[in-house]
Amino acid sequence: MSRARDTRAAATVGRTARLELVFEHRGGRTVLAHGYAEPPLRVARTFDLDGAAYAILVCAGPGVFGGDTLTQAIRVGRDARVVLTSQAALQLHPSAAASNAPAVLRHSYVIESGAELHCHWDPVIPFAGARVDQQFDLQVADDSRFCWSDAVLAGRISRGEVWQFSALAHELVLRVGRRLAYLERYAVAPCNRGVQRTWIAGPATRVATALVRHPAVARETVEDAHRRLAAITDIVAAVDLLEPSLALARIMATDGASFGRARTSYREWTLESIFGRPELAGRK
Repeated sequence: MSRARDTRAAATVGRTARLELVFEHRGGRTVLAHGYAEPPLRVARTFDLDGAAYAILVCAGPGVFGGDTLTQAIRVGRDARVVLTSQAALQLHPSAAASNAPAVLRHSYVIESGAELHCHWDPVIPFAGARVDQQFDLQVADDSRFCWSDAVLAGRISRGEVWQFSALAHELVLRVGRRLAYLERYAVAPCNRGVQRTWIAGPATRVATALVRHPAVARETVEDAHRRLAAITDIVAAVDLLEPSLALARIMATDGASFGRARTSYREWTLESIFGRPELAGRK
């Protein structure tokens, strides 16, 4: 890790934090060239996966509370290959202050020419009363490749906290070169509108998005992926070809085991059939 100066006031330590990671391709493998983390954010040791850098990102402590602001800035340098995952699901708590401020999460990713990034994130879990504002910004070069998967749960489902959070604002932006290739934006406030209505979430309590960009993504591969997901019981899923080389998958489920099985199956199929690198699944 670098010795960049932490300029936060003592009272904000643990409430505001940033993570900066820069990966570079050196000597036939990818290395972490620069890293800076402020608590509660940290990055575990980076491992080599057949030339790719594999890292588990950690948010230590009991979770993120209303009023917290956490930012992540990750750059994958030219020809580098990186695999990122989270240590566990991210728990989002309500604010203890009268302002009822949201937890703010800001993530930016830059994938340079010839580079490859794989991100498989555990779900975020907004607790009852929580307010969340999260944004993911992906800026990728025309000839870069990536695999992205994020997920949201309806709350602490095992405790009966289903759609009891106050608000969830979500934005996922993908820019390829200078053009906007994909934008996913929604705001959910269960107290203002019934989320469990037909054509919204229905009975589902778990939702995931997966994006894949690779030259091997085509109509035939997308149709194959769609059929494979359709064969998994207790989920609703679809895969679509947004444009040549770019596929989108959405997965919804009420059962946690089926949801996890669908996400894992789709990821493993993507790594083997699209990227030809099943070893990049890694292990926590």
